[in-house]
Amino acid sequence: MAVSGAPEPQDTSVREHLEATEALTLGPFAMRSVQSAGREHFEAPSPVRTAYQRDRDRIVHANSFKRLRGKTQVFIAPAGDHYATRLSHALEVAQVARVVARALRLNEDLVEAIALAHDLGHAPFGHAGQEALDQLLGGGYRHDEQSLRVVRFLENDGRGLNLTREVIDGIRTHRKPRHDFTGTTVGPSGTLEAEVVKLSDAVAYVNHDVDDAIRAGIIGLGDLPENPLRVLGTSRSARINSVVCDIVAVSEDHEKVVMTEIVRNAMNELRSYLFREVYTNAVVKREADRARHVVSELFRYFMDRPEALPEAFRDDPRNEGVGRRVADYIAGMTDFYAIQRFQELFVPKMWPA
Repeated sequence: MAVSGAPEPQDTSVREHLEATEALTLGPFAMRSVQSAGREHFEAPSPVRTAYQRDRDRIVHANSFKRLRGKTQVFIAPAGDHYATRLSHALEVAQVARVVARALRLNEDLVEAIALAHDLGHAPFGHAGQEALDQLLGGGYRHDEQSLRVVRFLENDGRGLNLTREVIDGIRTHRKPRHDFTGTTVGPSGTLEAEVVKLSDAVAYVNHDVDDAIRAGIIGLGDLPENPLRVLGTSRSARINSVVCDIVAVSEDHEKVVMTEIVRNAMNELRSYLFREVYTNAVVKREADRARHVVSELFRYFMDRPEALPEAFRDDPRNEGVGRRVADYIAGMTDFYAIQRFQELFVPKMWPA
């Protein structure tokens, strides 16, 4: 006999209803949750969330995701509140990617999970921190590979997040070659959703880096190359809208996510301009050199004194060596924490009066 006020038993779970909705509403080339290749370690499915919804929730609650708010993109430790951080960037990528995914009838939950996780492995101080670790660590350091380490080995007290293989694939394949933001450095992605995130990543960072460079006085709006502004628009929102609409118009019901040549060339030209005039600007480079110095000195300090590492980084369960553990520790730092640790270790304390 049913208890008064209790819900009636159901033949199917909430998750199964959601999966049935995906089957009816997603396009022919979308990745449905029931098609997932699964997780590295088996888990019973959730009764109320699809596999990709579960991944998204795990990422949002991860400590590495929370720390993204303290990691800058291009302008290190800015005084202003409106400069992009790794967290704001991840949210912008997710927003752009979901718009594209919805229009193309792809899986929005998978897109969002990849977008929110794709930069979890970025070191403090943006690319300056990454470059320092890349020079010091045997075998090099790449943020996409570090993002995989975070979700597989470092989060959750070393147990990892045990994400689905499709999210792992999207993180692995999001890095792009410098000459073409539609290209790949590691081979094609396994899903269209991952391809959407890869393009959305470039759309987001190119446009917020333009705004940040103007805000910082490094460039003016009138300095931007004429062709990209003519093709895409003069405002951030207009440029993003132009690219999104172009992707949707030429990719709908296709087995690839593509864009027209004119829009791709305009984006690549704007991206090349940023590499030439902003990322290597003398003022930006001076601060980046200081950031590299902080990361380099911290790395050398802990290499010489591995016993000074926090307890979570003292064990070597995969026999990877001290350098890998030191890199994992430093890569997880926010800009502020790295500066604070540097001051604690290398800056003399002033005696009170």
